[in-house]
Amino acid sequence: MWPLDQADPARIGPYRLLARLGEGGMGTVYLAEGGGGERVALKSIRYGFTEDPDFRVRFAREIEAASLVRAGSIARVVAAEPGADGQRPWVATEFIPGLPLQRLVATRGPLPAASAGALAAGLARALEAVHAAGLVHRDVKPSNILLTVEGPRLIDFGVAKLVDASTGGGLTRTGASVGSPGYMSPEQVLGRTLTPAGDVFGLGGVLVFATTGRLPFPVPDSTNQHALMYAVVQDAPSLDGVPDELRPLVAECLAKDPADRPDAPALAARLAPYAALLDGDGDGSGGSGDGSSGAGAGAGAADAEPWLPARALAEVARISGRAAAQGEWRPGAGAEAAGSAVGTGGSGVGPGRGRCGGRRRTRRTPPAS
Repeated sequence: MWPLDQADPARIGPYRLLARLGEGGMGTVYLAEGGGGERVALKSIRYGFTEDPDFRVRFAREIEAASLVRAGSIARVVAAEPGADGQRPWVATEFIPGLPLQRLVATRGPLPAASAGALAAGLARALEAVHAAGLVHRDVKPSNILLTVEGPRLIDFGVAKLVDASTGGGLTRTGASVGSPGYMSPEQVLGRTLTPAGDVFGLGGVLVFATTGRLPFPVPDSTNQHALMYAVVQDAPSLDGVPDELRPLVAECLAKDPADRPDAPALAARLAPYAALLDGDGDGSGGSGDGSSGAGAGAGAADAEPWLPARALAEVARISGRAAAQGEWRPGAGAEAAGSAVGTGGSGVGPGRGRCGGRRRTRRTPPAS
């Protein structure tokens, strides 16, 4: 989190702004509070987007579709305003205090196999809900996954689009390339029509990062987006270091042909033994997965264990507590407010820039973003 700028409004819609959570290509994301004390992540859309006469229509349709998603592993949409009379559109989603996967791996190292399996199970559930609502997330990556005490949460539906396998009428269109190069599917890189299979590809890349700390398609210069996208289309994924029990499933997720990837329901079923870590089912029998794909072998050995290693779980709990206690934070508000917010995450925050002490600073992120 970062303090609000002096130029930031005190309120947007019915919400009082408390702090900045991030800043990206579409606008600024704030931590905000409603009249009943509820916390939300409020994304205020940049004015430049509203100059497109069709933008508000597309925005309203996307938000309406995203509002249909109801799952504990998803940051749900709670309110939105498409904008009128020159006002900026905004969307408010559930605020989830937690630690981005990207940061946890950068500071604590790769996850063990059981934790990575539980991560995969939670994300498979999230994608199952997203796809059932007719949506494609389009940007499944480590910085869009928040880790909480209860499990992983998928955030940022700012780039979600309606699924439309044809070229007419839908909001998912050929020729559009939206996403993060290290985790984009080959069809996304090539500007082809996107389907839920693209999100499954992103999940596979996330699991490589979670278990190894590196990109699924490493290149000598990870800042070279063209090299990253070429590697995604042409190269085989680097699976060295991925736990043996997860490697076959990860390889299937990263198949070049979308038709060769499992869908989200199939993934959720195969990862059910790991889901027991998220559900508190100590006997490891949380589903029908038999480990035949390589996922599930040894998962029952983690009976009654937390889903994250103890030190990582303590860090997640600490960050979550600070975020929950955050009050309004503007430049000069004092060290107490700043100290209570540094390092927190929240729904709807992707990579971007923040402000601290009224001066812009660039957030340092590992190459995997």
